[in-house]
Amino acid sequence: MDKFVLKAGLLAAALSVGQAGLVPAALAQESAATRLSAGKVDKDQLQFNLESVGKLLESSSAARQIESSKAPEATARRDKAREIYKSAKASFAAGDLDKANGQLAEVRAAFFEAVRLAAPEEVTAKKLEADYRARLDSVNALLGAYRRVASEKGSSSKTVGDTVAQIDKSVAEAGRLAQAGKYKEGRAELDRAYLVAKAGISSLRSGDTLVRSLNFASKEEEYHYEIDRNDTHQMLIKVLVEEKRAGNPALDQQVQGFVAKAKELRSAAESAAAKRDHAQAVKLLEESTVELVRAIRNAGIYIPG
Repeated sequence: MDKFVLKAGLLAAALSVGQAGLVPAALAQESAATRLSAGKVDKDQLQFNLESVGKLLESSSAARQIESSKAPEATARRDKAREIYKSAKASFAAGDLDKANGQLAEVRAAFFEAVRLAAPEEVTAKKLEADYRARLDSVNALLGAYRRVASEKGSSSKTVGDTVAQIDKSVAEAGRLAQAGKYKEGRAELDRAYLVAKAGISSLRSGDTLVRSLNFASKEEEYHYEIDRNDTHQMLIKVLVEEKRAGNPALDQQVQGFVAKAKELRSAAESAAAKRDHAQAVKLLEESTVELVRAIRNAGIYIPG
């Protein structure tokens, strides 16, 4: 066996176990490699490798990763590694060092395959949770902004109350799903809440001509704001209405009518903007968004606008 390969293997095993005390021990065993003759396995070295791999299988951070992932494929592969490990120990006890050495290599291969199978699920789960929490922060910030804007405009308490209630309902449902570990589904609920809050804010701002004229440096800037507002309502059609219209042909036909009109107005707005007539483009976009609001409300879903 090549001394460099043996040394690298020992260091990898020691580091994988995650115990600093094993690294010096692995280096100390390097001298044992010099006692290896061609085709002959050193017994002391092999015994050390057996102990290291045993810790790798049962108490390393990689082993804990496999356990926490609960991935059936990863667990099965680790069980296989354990079985081979038992055979390797038996071969060592019987004095068949070559066989034990070969089996130990199989143990490592099976174990690291188990780690590979466990890692994607763990990484995905952590990302889903992180995405969920980031979106929750965004929803809370947007909800706070909505309440502030509503207060500044002196808007109807019922309108604001209905919107806040809808957002709170989605946030509560998202929390229930997250508590059950369903972060992906919880994120979908938060996306709904986010869009409703965003639509609510844009609706309040659009209702105040004076504020709009002060907020936008030009009609072109206002046009881009209205494009974003229109896009938001198009997304709301997808996340709030799609399921309802799927099993209701009559509703689907009504929604299609509103959406078709909205697209027609949006196209006209874009044409006006291309001609630098942003005042007309803004007017047409507002009309387009109104059609989308009608489609959502016609599906029995309250939405500010």
